[in-house]
Amino acid sequence: MIRNDLRNIAIIAHVDHGKTTLVDEMLKQGGVYRENQTVVDRVMDSNDLERERGITILAKNTAVQYKGTKINIVDTPGHADFGGEVERILKMVNGVILLVDAAEGPMPQTRFVLSKALELGHRVIVVVNKIDRPDQRIHEVVDEVLELLLDLNATQEQFDSPMLFCSGRNGTASYSPETAGTDLQPLFDTILDYIPAPEVDPDAPFQMLVSSIDYNEFVGRIAIGRIERGTIKQNQEIVVCNYHAPEKVSKKCKAVSLYTFDGLARTAITEASAGNIIAMNGIGDITIGDTICDPAAVEPLSFVKISAPTIEMTFSVNDGPFAGRDGKYVTSRQLRERLFRETLKDVSLRISELPDSTDSFNVAGRGEMHLSILIETMRREGYEFQVSPARVLYKEIDGVKCEPMERLVVDVPADCVGSVIEKMGSRKGEMLEMTPVGNRMKVEFLVPSRGLFGYRNEFLTDTKGEGIMASVFDSYAPFKGEVTRRNTGSLISFETGESVAYGLFNAQERGALFIGPGVDVYEGMVVGMTPKAEDIIVNVCKRKQLTNMRAAGSDEALRLTPPRQMSLEQCMEFLTDDELLEVTPSHLRIRKQILNGQLRMKNKFGGKNRA
Repeated sequence: MIRNDLRNIAIIAHVDHGKTTLVDEMLKQGGVYRENQTVVDRVMDSNDLERERGITILAKNTAVQYKGTKINIVDTPGHADFGGEVERILKMVNGVILLVDAAEGPMPQTRFVLSKALELGHRVIVVVNKIDRPDQRIHEVVDEVLELLLDLNATQEQFDSPMLFCSGRNGTASYSPETAGTDLQPLFDTILDYIPAPEVDPDAPFQMLVSSIDYNEFVGRIAIGRIERGTIKQNQEIVVCNYHAPEKVSKKCKAVSLYTFDGLARTAITEASAGNIIAMNGIGDITIGDTICDPAAVEPLSFVKISAPTIEMTFSVNDGPFAGRDGKYVTSRQLRERLFRETLKDVSLRISELPDSTDSFNVAGRGEMHLSILIETMRREGYEFQVSPARVLYKEIDGVKCEPMERLVVDVPADCVGSVIEKMGSRKGEMLEMTPVGNRMKVEFLVPSRGLFGYRNEFLTDTKGEGIMASVFDSYAPFKGEVTRRNTGSLISFETGESVAYGLFNAQERGALFIGPGVDVYEGMVVGMTPKAEDIIVNVCKRKQLTNMRAAGSDEALRLTPPRQMSLEQCMEFLTDDELLEVTPSHLRIRKQILNGQLRMKNKFGGKNRA
């Protein structure tokens, strides 16, 4: 049976190519809102962090009605670090809308998400978005998309995919780049005509693959997926099993509540049939990749293999002198519970306990942003902990030590390209191709993941803030040799106390400071950066010695350079191998692993006295 009243699609694209904005307009024109209703921009980015950063982190489900057909839409993240979200969502849909920026063209993540969609045999609607940009180059971008489809071995049908030209912000779509559209009707019509309706068997025993998990404090975990076959009713008995873990005992449960997606809301229903995307609660420890079946036919479905993590960090209990001042959750038990809870909804995260420590955990993810989002989320929830510098995960392939490589695309002004190529060379990057685009250059590199640690700030400086860089995991390749992580040193506090202007004035001659006066510091805390390649100990708590001949205000006024405010990502990039980042709800402090200066020197020189 073919469900002509239903279409399931995902919107996939590189970061910032306009997925969430286009979904906004589809919802408006799909009649989800009342005429007088006030609507926020990027309504699908419901999470605080998503709205602040202007990125999508979690895939979201929504639906619109068009000409009597319900179109289920999944908005997916564009960042490579959240690729795990995209991979599993593609199992829920029958086709995809591939969005490509009319100026930037296909980028690394475009290649990644499109390859996953083509592997699953999905039909693709190509949408060239942002055609109203002054620097648009529509015809070149169309050629680049066709080249990408050829590169990825698309079938003849996929190569002949329909192509539309949109402005997501203005809510217009047209079949030709020359004629401007008036609304999104061409896009809706193409979805109905080209994306296949689900072919289902409503009379077969019920079966559904869990592709996403939501969490609610009142009802616990909520399983989201597409019904493959059969029908489910509220309070029906079901069995949970897993294809990739046959040893996991199948257990019986009840479908306590069922929900369907309607606009931005979830609507409670009593029955749902094959082809629909639904949410279900009542199963305590359901995880992504589980199959929910009818007890009469327990047949698990295979699940897409999620790409393995490429970098890891060590999360540990805060043991610094100021531990416990800010945080609500500070113990190893609370840290452990929170980290393992995150793995329930984030399939590309791996947590392991260290064998020689009870209060440290290795957390492996898909990239620095993936882990920084987790750190920021935990920080806002009131957790206090320490993290180590990021490390790449090596693999042994045929007896050779291999490391993860990233495909990096940079778009920079033509006069800055030399310094970028030079920096990439020192970081073991290999240039693949260079294409001029107007007065800018688009350069593609293959570079070790560790070569990108701490590079973003340097890149922005080298390109005067005008460069765009994007990378995606490419493959594992033999180890490329040592890469210098940082060629600057740290300014380290000499003692515990409160920073004062006099001490800071003397310290700022040595480098750039991260703190101002009146800040609590402790011995071993990093308070600044020096251009020299070695660490320098400074006393920022030093006060002016006063005598009966020398009054407090008799010297000239001290002029302090404003301190450099470091964001979480900048702190993570700054860390060297012997440093840690102390994360609390209200502070980010960089510190040495060994706080005492003498012990640090002994450790560095192996306890030997220098001649």
